[in-house]
Amino acid sequence: MNITYYGHSCFGVEINGKSLLFDPFITPNKLASKIDINTIKTDYILISHGHNDHIQDVEAIAKRTKAKVICNYEIYLWLSAKGVENILPMNIGGKTKLDFGNVKCVVAVHSSGLPDGSYGGNPMGFVVESSEGNFYYAGDTALTYDMKLIGDYRKIDFAFLPIGDTLTMGVDNAIIACDFIDCDTIVGMHYDTFSAIKIDKQEAISKFTRAGKKLTLMEIGSIIEKQNLN
Repeated sequence: MNITYYGHSCFGVEINGKSLLFDPFITPNKLASKIDINTIKTDYILISHGHNDHIQDVEAIAKRTKAKVICNYEIYLWLSAKGVENILPMNIGGKTKLDFGNVKCVVAVHSSGLPDGSYGGNPMGFVVESSEGNFYYAGDTALTYDMKLIGDYRKIDFAFLPIGDTLTMGVDNAIIACDFIDCDTIVGMHYDTFSAIKIDKQEAISKFTRAGKKLTLMEIGSIIEKQNLN
């Protein structure tokens, strides 16, 4: 399993020969200016919610790659109206079996409006299970006790958690989330893109280390193998 970081909360994950892309927000992100979205190959695009900084490049990438888009029903309607055809609408609590493994939609505590101001439905996170390992993509969320359900019923090898604070949970709450999901191997996301979510990276890593956990902050454009997260 390989992980590629495209900036903000956008990651590519190669798993069982398939490529998954999460929350593509690349072209407006100055920190990701070296990333050409036309070179991104993906089989699935998973969207946690409708905010522009998670959905901006979905239409272009989906139409070019013909990837299956996994999202909530309201985003499904919005993308369908834009001519995106290969979409699987889901909702919180639902699970689907795909050719690489399973995807389950879980609670995220946030808001969700679409770029044109229309209703974006409920935000959500994803738990991906496969023969190569399991991981949790939290999306934009506050710390919520519902995360304990993930730790109680799933074995999570690593998790993507937001750490930028202000708009999502910050570092301190993400450390608590580790205990809730029973996973101490974390890839940070949703930080530094805007002034409101800038963090002290070294301090964040040190806080995780002191708590007996590991925080990985990837460089944009870099690739890391799952086993190297530990």
